[in-house]
Amino acid sequence: MAVLRFRVYWEEDDAIYRDVAIKHTQNFKELHNAILKAYEFDNKHKATFHRSNDHWQRGREISLEKYEKGYKAEPLLMEETAVGSEIREPNQKFIYIYDFNKNWTFLVELINVSKEENPKLTYPCTVRSEGIAPSQYGTKGLVGDKLAEVEEKYDLASVGDGFGEEGEENDEMGEEEDEGTEDDTAF
Repeated sequence: MAVLRFRVYWEEDDAIYRDVAIKHTQNFKELHNAILKAYEFDNKHKATFHRSNDHWQRGREISLEKYEKGYKAEPLLMEETAVGSEIREPNQKFIYIYDFNKNWTFLVELINVSKEENPKLTYPCTVRSEGIAPSQYGTKGLVGDKLAEVEEKYDLASVGDGFGEEGEENDEMGEEEDEGTEDDTAF
């Protein structure tokens, strides 16, 4: 059974990406859930994939749910569409959009096809993470244990040199200013 490895870039910074491995027989809904898990996003919003080309143009849509009538081409449904069935090229690309209000966009590119499964892994799974993922709801995700750890590492009380008592610094500056004015008048 083929295992497909996709690199999922955050559209706004291609240094931030996750590599997701999935069996070719698994569906796009499973890939959708794997991407959300890899980026630590919740699963509360609508999403869609678009098959794409090398220029990241949107092609055939693969949607999470059915739309109302009125579209030219009915989108495929994630739950009914195997990932392997939409692979047309060796480096097949998809555009993944999550939360249509925030419009989180990820560029998904096939980077490897392996014929052997790793028995230690449960597919789909994240096999590599690079960069700090964006926070889904703003900076709320940063205020927690990670930020507190950084703050605890800096102890400003130990920095004694360069900081005098109140008033000392002003007196010294006043003397320097007086000396400076004498030098200025000499010219």
